[in-house]
Amino acid sequence: MKNIFLLFLSIAFITTSCNSEKKPEKEKIVIGSKKKATSPEFDLGKELFKGKGNCYSCHRMDKKSIGPSVTEIMKIYKEQNGDIIGFLRQKKDPIVDPENYAVMKTNFARLEKFTDDELKAIELYMNEVTD
Repeated sequence: MKNIFLLFLSIAFITTSCNSEKKPEKEKIVIGSKKKATSPEFDLGKELFKGKGNCYSCHRMDKKSIGPSVTEIMKIYKEQNGDIIGFLRQKKDPIVDPENYAVMKTNFARLEKFTDDELKAIELYMNEVTD
């Protein structure tokens, strides 16, 4: 009898807690930064960078990992008016960390399958997150 009563209480608790209205999550506000609106291209670039492209396995946003940081990459490409898409298509020489080019080269087979629009989306994402 005691077990049936506990079971009934458990079911009642679960039912009422599951039916409770979810409160909307509060947006995090970072002091000193502006929240940028994202575009479909930005979202695609982010998805490819962190997913199918597997870029994040070697490149962190603001610190060196296996490869240089995204911040460093984009800073150098902007300063030297570089063509990052040309590099990813293996049509341009590396200008960032060329001594580690052999490590990066192993990923070019994956990038060959990307469309130009996908590579442009990755470039856009990398530019936007470093601005």
